[in-house]
Amino acid sequence: MLDLSKKRLRLRIIIPAYPAFNIYSHIADKTTALGPVCVASAANEMPGWDVEVIDENNLRRHGPRGSLVGADHEFLQQARPADVVGFYGGLTSTIPRLYELARFYKDKGIVTIAGGQHFVEDSVAEALHSGIDYVFIGEGEEAIKEFLGALEGKSDISLIKGIVYRDNGRVIRTPERAPITDFNKLPLPNFSLVRYAKIKIYPVGRIRGCGMDCEFCTVKGKPRHASPERLLEQIRNLLETQDARYFFVVDDLFGQERDETIRFCQMLRDYQKNTGTGLDITVQIRLDKAKDKELLFAMRQANINMVAIGFESPIEEELNAMNKHLKPEDMLSFTRIFHQFGFLVHGMFIFGYPLKEGAQFKMPVGERIKRFKRFIKKAKIDTIQILLPGPLPGTELRQRLAMQNRIYPIQDVGWEYYDGNFPLFEPDEPMTAEEMQLSIRKIMGRFYQFKYMFMIGLHIFSFPALIFFLHNLRSGWIKWFRPWRNNLLRFGGWIIMKKWTAQLKKDKFIERLQKAKEHLKVKTV
Repeated sequence: MLDLSKKRLRLRIIIPAYPAFNIYSHIADKTTALGPVCVASAANEMPGWDVEVIDENNLRRHGPRGSLVGADHEFLQQARPADVVGFYGGLTSTIPRLYELARFYKDKGIVTIAGGQHFVEDSVAEALHSGIDYVFIGEGEEAIKEFLGALEGKSDISLIKGIVYRDNGRVIRTPERAPITDFNKLPLPNFSLVRYAKIKIYPVGRIRGCGMDCEFCTVKGKPRHASPERLLEQIRNLLETQDARYFFVVDDLFGQERDETIRFCQMLRDYQKNTGTGLDITVQIRLDKAKDKELLFAMRQANINMVAIGFESPIEEELNAMNKHLKPEDMLSFTRIFHQFGFLVHGMFIFGYPLKEGAQFKMPVGERIKRFKRFIKKAKIDTIQILLPGPLPGTELRQRLAMQNRIYPIQDVGWEYYDGNFPLFEPDEPMTAEEMQLSIRKIMGRFYQFKYMFMIGLHIFSFPALIFFLHNLRSGWIKWFRPWRNNLLRFGGWIIMKKWTAQLKKDKFIERLQKAKEHLKVKTV
């Protein structure tokens, strides 16, 4: 219970550290998660409460580091005692660390809460047995204010919608909370609440939900839109208060509500022109938006320079299994259009997607690798990310594989391996789990190589060639910058993969995998 005699109380929201072997954790110290900041910003409006966010992946400004990973929470609790501690469970691979910290704070008698997309179905009960007092289901901006008020005795906790907790041994689940539709009543995300972080890439957003209904994805529900003015205000506020120049729009599909998206791009274009500033913006977008030339033109005018696109697979049978309605040849032509408009293209792929029962399709792993390499080369994608399919909690993919008894037991292959780099289930024949994991390293190893270090130097010497583009310096700069930037990233990717491989050798995943296979066989029998 809270000490209500205190004049001010403190809520600490923690973004748990990635596992040490996460290959994409290198970018985490340049950004942070938007969801926890939104919840913290809402709670910060509560009279009598101080709120802070600790991102364990971004402690670059005098952050008190723990002996092994993350932050030193003993130090934090001594320096600034928290009365309530919230945990962000948006990434399944961070759940073991989340539970470790939850038990630490709960042992000190502190109220612990958690929310995020991991907490659905059985994982809610797991959380309640792992140091979490209250699990928030759904969006948290309104729920957190009601909850803190209830802790102060202003209302009854049982009346708060969208939470799960235990009361005298019974699990209490309150009625579902309706999704937020009026975003203007929420405060703008306040990134100054993120202590110790040095943020270079700021996450912003306008649309929540996604209607594509991919079976592997946790983002569901009818899209709900904030106004273009609100998104512009987020960017303006960050530019004017933090001198922010790099932004990532977290909307799952940029371009939904097309006309309003174009209007936003036009307003952002005019704002940059009027203030004499240039921004660098990345968005996630569907590949088939290449057909909308007006939208692409507006995006480029607004300095949206990079598009992250879920290609998923160049194999048509796998695309059908994922409910994707594109053919590989269309994907190539659409990619060319994005390049023609000057976008940098980041391609996201899923290797070894399990087909649905009854599908008459088998492909040797070597042929799969060739298909991926050939497609990536023909599409001339600037940067790539190859992941293995992850049966995340709450997805149709997990339900399907669980019914087929193909998912490796959590006690063998724990949540920390749910980051897309490890096999988590028995793959389709004739591929083995070991081959599936090795395949993504082979594909990315072909793309990210040491040789690009030399190409960086060679390309620098070609810089004087820009004199031939004096009639159109912008075009000349793009022609020079793209290959230089890609060479730099491909060499950097080689360094990251080398470090990840070294860390993998220290880990005992292969042993865990063998035990998981044995336990799965016993369960099947």
